[in-house]
Amino acid sequence: MKTRLLALFWAAAGAAAAADHPPEALSAGSATVFNDGKDAYSLALGNISRETRRQFVVGNSFFNENWIIAPASAQARDGLGPLFVARSCSSCHTKDGRGAPPSEGETMTGLLLRLSVPGQDAQGGPLPDPRYGGQLAVRALPGSLPEAEVPVRWVTSVRALPDGETVELRRPAFGPFTWHYGPPAADLLIGPRLAQPVYGVGLLEAVPEAALRSAADPDDRNGDGISGRLNEVWSLEFQKTMPGRFGWKANQPTLRQQTADAFLGDIGITSSLHPSESLTAAQEPLLGQLPNGGSPELSDHLLDRVVTYVQTLAVPARRLLDDPQARLGEKLFAQINCSACHLPEMKTGSEHPIKELRDQTIRPYTDLLIHDMGEPLADHRPDYLASGSEWRTPPLWGIGLNAEVNGNAYFLHDGRARTFVEAILWHDGESKASREAFEKLSQAERAALVAFLQSL
Repeated sequence: MKTRLLALFWAAAGAAAAADHPPEALSAGSATVFNDGKDAYSLALGNISRETRRQFVVGNSFFNENWIIAPASAQARDGLGPLFVARSCSSCHTKDGRGAPPSEGETMTGLLLRLSVPGQDAQGGPLPDPRYGGQLAVRALPGSLPEAEVPVRWVTSVRALPDGETVELRRPAFGPFTWHYGPPAADLLIGPRLAQPVYGVGLLEAVPEAALRSAADPDDRNGDGISGRLNEVWSLEFQKTMPGRFGWKANQPTLRQQTADAFLGDIGITSSLHPSESLTAAQEPLLGQLPNGGSPELSDHLLDRVVTYVQTLAVPARRLLDDPQARLGEKLFAQINCSACHLPEMKTGSEHPIKELRDQTIRPYTDLLIHDMGEPLADHRPDYLASGSEWRTPPLWGIGLNAEVNGNAYFLHDGRARTFVEAILWHDGESKASREAFEKLSQAERAALVAFLQSL
């Protein structure tokens, strides 16, 4: 009875909070939560039902707690490795927010390296390196070796703006690598990927495919220099090509597949979508006989609970609606055409299995499309239809609370940007005109645009 009353209280409180605020504050429609503290990214949808909350709680546990080495008494949580990046989902997605790149001399956790060689696999995706597969594991079980030791250093440069202000920029440089299972392919392609926030992703999954296709303009028919397009990727679950929505290059079609891929690639946990450990033929003789946590190590029931957890993480409300500086920044954001890719508003459809996600007007500031961002951000590693310089527009909702929740502010696909200004100055390609317009703003106007981003 107590649990039921608590669930009803939270559902009623969420609905009442949404009703008491202007629509602009409702980043996630009636699912918005009103919290600007350290737990702002970790709350359930403001309109969550009692039944869904129970699933949320179970998924939360398996998202946050560490997996352990098999065999163990906690059989539902054993099977770590043998190769892995982290011991839990939350190790990378800290408090359900973004990861942090490593300092020099630190082993990577919130940042990982994708690997491939030129060409495509049978489904049109990246072709894994024959010796190391599609993702580098920087940790291993005791008595085993990780795939490589990877020093990271940061290379800096200075950008001078037209009014004389200077900004220090940086980018990561990786290596030299110490490979532990032999040399990789001579033409190895490496793509760094910072762990992205997971709050609000269920609402993005609920946006109808037709809306994404309507927003796409691959041939730039309107002549604005913006030619966003869908990445078409392979679905393991449905055995067909589908639009990609998630990941830095929109290479994941659903949250269930993204979650199963992360369990395997990041933690070394098998599931029905990935029933075998991600060991290559070169690694199997050395690591294939180590104990595992069963087959699969993650049941469909628990996989579904973790998926429900990320689907039902809420988005914090927009703040500072009465702040004149933030309001000016909002106008400038539209004026310099940032909103061409970071769409201020979307609508979810009426068919998502979770009813709380249906028919919501949301304000994510993304189009979920891939755009050519130019050479400065290119990693030269294609991923399905996405070229080496194309990236999915990252959502901006909640971004102003990153420092409060995660204790840092690292942006872009490899965490190179430490401020909003740095992130903007790396924009090129389709976003070059907007970046140049930002550079020509006065210092007060640039500060206003930052204040707007801080309000999201």
